[in-house]
Amino acid sequence: MHTLSRLLIALLLILPPPVVLPASDFDELPNLGDASGQVITPKQDKELGAYFMRQVRQAGMVLDDAESTAYLQALGHKLAIYSENPGYGFTFFLVDDASINAFAGPGGYIGANVGLFLAAESESELAGVMAHEIAHVTQRHLARAFQAQERMSLPTTAAILAAILIGATADPSAGAAALTAASAAGIQSQINFTRANEKEADRVGIQTLADAEFDPYGMPQFFERLQKNSKLYGTRPPEFLSTHPVTTNRISEATARADTYPRVKEYTSLDFFLLQAKLRVNNFANPRQVLADTRRYEGKSAGKTPVEQYEFALLLSMNERHNEALPVMQKLHKNDPDRITYRLALGRILRAAKQEQEALDIYKDTLGLYPGEIMVILPYATTLMATGKSDRAYTLLSEVTSNNDADPQIYKLLAQAAGATNHPVQTHTAMSQYYFLNGYTNQAIEQLKLAEKAPALSAYQTARIQARIANLEALLKAERQE
Repeated sequence: MHTLSRLLIALLLILPPPVVLPASDFDELPNLGDASGQVITPKQDKELGAYFMRQVRQAGMVLDDAESTAYLQALGHKLAIYSENPGYGFTFFLVDDASINAFAGPGGYIGANVGLFLAAESESELAGVMAHEIAHVTQRHLARAFQAQERMSLPTTAAILAAILIGATADPSAGAAALTAASAAGIQSQINFTRANEKEADRVGIQTLADAEFDPYGMPQFFERLQKNSKLYGTRPPEFLSTHPVTTNRISEATARADTYPRVKEYTSLDFFLLQAKLRVNNFANPRQVLADTRRYEGKSAGKTPVEQYEFALLLSMNERHNEALPVMQKLHKNDPDRITYRLALGRILRAAKQEQEALDIYKDTLGLYPGEIMVILPYATTLMATGKSDRAYTLLSEVTSNNDADPQIYKLLAQAAGATNHPVQTHTAMSQYYFLNGYTNQAIEQLKLAEKAPALSAYQTARIQARIANLEALLKAERQE
């Protein structure tokens, strides 16, 4: 996010007065940019990140696909282990946007656009961008940028960071118009500062790539291809080129840095290409036309690579030709029975083909192979509820919420299962958490007040609910002080 510092200045001119969270949520927070040079503590950084993530979710930007998210998390954590702060605790998520971009937010929240995933030609290229963003976090570039700003509270900063991301994705012209109001000299000084950050993130990121045994050339290769193809994008080049300006000099420096590490043989996992295929099919504007026009989908799947067969089956199913998709996916599963990607796709197609019991069987068997996997639990619980087995879904979901308190999908499904099995308190508390994580504080409070009215509520439950209501009401009051 090389434009972070200058956008912070510009957005301060157009944003409403700052929102200040109550002490119960942010206790004794220092002002960012304090003249003393004090920066946020790790605990405050995480709180800022959680608040920021709520803003991003409220904007509807997060792609809630557990399978793709799990892959990105695994890739990111493999890199983070070899970063300069392996114990930081990163969170990686996909942004539901077809443009090519990635960003590092506060608290170690790192987002990658679907378009970036699709543009990468190898796992090392995707890993190169993620390593670059991880380096922005470990080198504390956000905190260093904040020191150059006016005094701001953490909630104000979180709102501004979310506005930057939302604005860049939804309406870049708004940010550009705001920038014109800022001092040219002030902006130039911030550009110089952030260019240094980009170079440092390249250097540290390439080292992380090499240490994690990815191809260190993955980063400069991706940059170079984007630069070469930039003219093909006309007046709307990839957002990545705006937020991470790529020059010939920068590519040369990154390549020279990669030259200092041993060249490794490029290995890209099959899962990478399979998930690319899934995201590609999900992003087709007109899948029916794609199926009709694309010659590589004509005829039988025999002779095609596993990735092509997988994509073919998904496209058939998206066009509601589930009975044709089923044998293709069954063959892939038979040839590679332990691959979770095939198992999940087979379960989805079986359910779409009205073969619910077969879908339940494949999900149950998969959960035995991959116990606790959210990407399996979510479709399994959904299918259980669809087949009148909500009690089993309720038990299954209740067991995993304690370890997944930041995944809204789990809480929404839990609320549905609790409602179907006559657990009113759990219905409303789960929905409250779902609304809270998505940035809707008022709705979260309303759900808790409904839970408070449930019959046979224990004194302990009542006390917990009332304490949570008080906390959220203080937060809501602060949010409304805009």
